[in-house]
Amino acid sequence: MSATKKYTIANIPGDGIGKEVLPEGRRVLEYLAELSNGKFAFDFETFPWGSEYFAEHGRMMAEDGLEQLKRFDAIYFGAVGWRNVPDHVSLWGLRLAITQNFDQWANIRPVHFYAGVKSALNYDDLESLDWILIRENSEGEYAGFGGRNFSGRGTGKEIAVQSAVFTEEGCERIIRHAFDIARTRTRKKVTSATKSNAQQYGMVLWDEVFDRVSKDYPDVETERWLVDALAARFVQRPDTLEVVVGSNLIIDILSDLGSALAGSLGIAASANLNPDGRFPSMFEPVHGSAPDIAGEGIANPVGAIATAVLMLEHLGLVEEAGLAQHAIEETIRQGTVTKDLGGSSGMAEVTDAILANIAALQPTASAV
Repeated sequence: MSATKKYTIANIPGDGIGKEVLPEGRRVLEYLAELSNGKFAFDFETFPWGSEYFAEHGRMMAEDGLEQLKRFDAIYFGAVGWRNVPDHVSLWGLRLAITQNFDQWANIRPVHFYAGVKSALNYDDLESLDWILIRENSEGEYAGFGGRNFSGRGTGKEIAVQSAVFTEEGCERIIRHAFDIARTRTRKKVTSATKSNAQQYGMVLWDEVFDRVSKDYPDVETERWLVDALAARFVQRPDTLEVVVGSNLIIDILSDLGSALAGSLGIAASANLNPDGRFPSMFEPVHGSAPDIAGEGIANPVGAIATAVLMLEHLGLVEEAGLAQHAIEETIRQGTVTKDLGGSSGMAEVTDAILANIAALQPTASAV
């Protein structure tokens, strides 16, 4: 039977464990398609871009790479970064080249506290915690404005200028996105994170836009915190958090803190969204390329599989997303986890267990 709907997915494994975990996520996606009885299918096309590609071609992606990616429904991305390429070159040459040129301005980073995972938090009701961190993904501290000069003056004389860029439009659209997401949740609350006491231009503009936008959402509780105090609250008052929105750098850092508190960066998923639909959105696990464990088959596939869940939701396959997420939760609860979560299972073994749980839960998928 031919599938009713075929989704085209650009598959970019990238570097390190990205090459290992992305195939595990694909296994889950293809199994869900198989279970759909022809409702949908995935058509993956793999691109060999990354640090190995750089070693051969002197660039992280093909010259017409962005043009090639435009035709896909979504991009599934592994990781970027390896020893042979400076980090700023690999990041700007691949990941940021895609997110900025495709105006993927909303970076969604859920933080799930899974039953069965030991947390660094001293909190009695961990399973009640379920945060969403929303990162402005197109400007702010990662705008790339600045430069280096005066190297001709001699050793120790060079100067580097790096400017953060905050636009009213950029602030407003991500803040509204955070409020819209908050309205879908049981507790409707948005926390804004800035450092506006020290950064008195860009982040004060952010604060002013946040206050103005919040008036359009009288049903949503709001609060503003400076990021240093908020980082302490992540640890000391985790129950007060729900949806947290902030600039590119601030949420990049806070989301890593959140995932570490939840157990491991290996379980962290993210979505780089172009909500306007003018370009494809990109989905990537947060953990990075992890050169220290690459090639050993012990990387945690949960981050990549949970990222696939976000992609399913984006594509409108909500029931399948719920089924896969439920299977992840059940697998972790059963104790089939990798070393980073205190277990002894290998990467493929964890995926096998998730697939088995999908099969076991599948008869009730319509109720998920």
